Amino acid sequence: MSSIVHKKQPRDQSSNLDFFKGVGKVTGGTLLGITMLASAIVAGGLVGLAISFRNLPDVRILRNYFPSETSYIYDIKGKLLASVHGEANREVVPLDKISPDLKRAVMAIEDSHFYDHHGINLTSVGRALLVNWQRGSTVEGGSTLSMQLVKNIFLSKERKFSRKVAEAVLAIRIEQILKKDQILEMYLNQVYWGHNNYGIQTAARTYFGKSSANLNLAESAMMAGLIQAPQDYSPFMNMKLAKQRQDIVLTRMQDLGWITPEEKAAASEEKLKFGRVKSFQGSATPHVTNAASQELIRRFGRDAVLKGGMRVQTSVDANMQQMAEETVSRWHRRLRGQGLYADQMALVAVDPRTHFIKALVGGVDPKKSEFNRATQAQRQPGSAFKPFVYYAAFASGKYTPNSIVYDTPASYRDGSVNLYTPRNYDNTFNGPMSIRKALEVSRNVPAIKIGRSVGLNKVIEICRTLGINSPMEPVISLPLGAIGVTPLEMASAYATIANYGWQSEPTVIVRVTDSSGNVLLDNTPKPQLVLEPWAAASLTSVLQGVVTNGTGRAAQIGRPAAGKTGTTSSERDIWFVGYVPQLATAVWIGNDNYRPLGHGATGGGMVAPIWRDFMTKALKNTPVQRFRPASQFDRPN
Repeated sequence: MSSIVHKKQPRDQSSNLDFFKGVGKVTGGTLLGITMLASAIVAGGLVGLAISFRNLPDVRILRNYFPSETSYIYDIKGKLLASVHGEANREVVPLDKISPDLKRAVMAIEDSHFYDHHGINLTSVGRALLVNWQRGSTVEGGSTLSMQLVKNIFLSKERKFSRKVAEAVLAIRIEQILKKDQILEMYLNQVYWGHNNYGIQTAARTYFGKSSANLNLAESAMMAGLIQAPQDYSPFMNMKLAKQRQDIVLTRMQDLGWITPEEKAAASEEKLKFGRVKSFQGSATPHVTNAASQELIRRFGRDAVLKGGMRVQTSVDANMQQMAEETVSRWHRRLRGQGLYADQMALVAVDPRTHFIKALVGGVDPKKSEFNRATQAQRQPGSAFKPFVYYAAFASGKYTPNSIVYDTPASYRDGSVNLYTPRNYDNTFNGPMSIRKALEVSRNVPAIKIGRSVGLNKVIEICRTLGINSPMEPVISLPLGAIGVTPLEMASAYATIANYGWQSEPTVIVRVTDSSGNVLLDNTPKPQLVLEPWAAASLTSVLQGVVTNGTGRAAQIGRPAAGKTGTTSSERDIWFVGYVPQLATAVWIGNDNYRPLGHGATGGGMVAPIWRDFMTKALKNTPVQRFRPASQFDRPN
């Protein structure tokens, strides 16, 4: 096989000169025009850049810039219940609370000359421009930390030359108004680390289960390696790539002389202990955190809650909350097994001394239904409403627990030509009896008669005072609970009676601060006397009889307790609401579609045992306390 070798022939230099002269003759007439056109293009480009720069954001706003930050919700003792955030899950920390190893690792891989340049690193930018020109697209950034920061805060994610120029201009400007440490702190709290973690603190807790202040060299190098492509290099997604990136960072740190070869080797070989992805996890107590979030939104607005970095101390006791949830779940299964057609239950426990909500369960399974029946479901309370009628009687000064009422037939015209004839649950009448006895055995007719005697508008007024805001009209059947109320309204109202008429605003929130510890809301109880203490104490005495001698005997817990059963005539709702001096609890059972629960479903037979079960556990370590007798208070005239 032969090959042909083409030898390069030397060109005659005179011919070269003639060539350029020829070109000159051909183009001489257009050279001036080309030059003018090029100048116009450059000038136009400069004018365009000048106009663009004039329209760039004003970086001075960063002096007062606060990134969106996750809000955290805790129980009364400081146990974390949930985190609430919008798009960005972030907890801001000062620079001196971030590991020095992390700071060095990030600078090593992202901007090793950070403390030397003034916003842009000309060497890095030049290298990036060359690489991008060779590749024909934007493949290398050359960005400094300052440029990355302004890109994250102000600019779009498009990889365009114009955006790169804007980054550079803004980076120079930001370096003129902020110190290097301020920029680095802002960057580390702003950057995205993967798995919905924004800022180093939430990222450190997710990846390694610790604060950013405690990250060691090995952990810091792995985290610094995430910044370029967080999801790709996440150890949760690809451990091999994560280790490769870690080694690149450690090698760079060694090359810079920031760590020794021995330190690099030790960090490379260290066996890391990882945390778990938790930024997308829901609350362990969704009904509590939802109630808290709604209260916060009403006071501060949605954006403040989702982005404001609030620290929220709720009134809920996590241990009591767990008892409440377990009680509801266990009894729901048991009652279903006994043939009770009940889809839902709710339980609310309130401290009468503070009106702090200690436990709140808004349904059987929050995973299946987020509707909070404890705070949102308005259901008929049945006979559990009667205590408000009898309180009105006592407060009028005309009645005592021993006053006689008549359980005898009666009919009334209730705003129409039709007669309303109240009946008792067993369709019998027992004649004259004391108010104490009438309430203990839950007779309907005496409650109707007392309601008419004291005035139904007065009963409504008392309900409003007790915080029951559900719609109600002064109809004859009102004393029998012919209105809709929430379990929270019932628990709070009974708590006021338990506290002899002293009332604070019921709340699930004790205190709210921002991430710096500044107090935004302080719900320290401010009790006001809203009921007649003698009347409230007298009612408590009668309600104790309900538990010891009446329809609520299944609620006995081995200590003084007061309460009332509630059963609607249609058997769609059954209740027990009761209290000791330290805790008032309402329990409701029903169906969301208002389907009847079944014949024989009563508050005394089915709900009182649930109340007893919960209260026995909740009060296990609480000293027994007796109610104050009415004789210690002045009777109203």
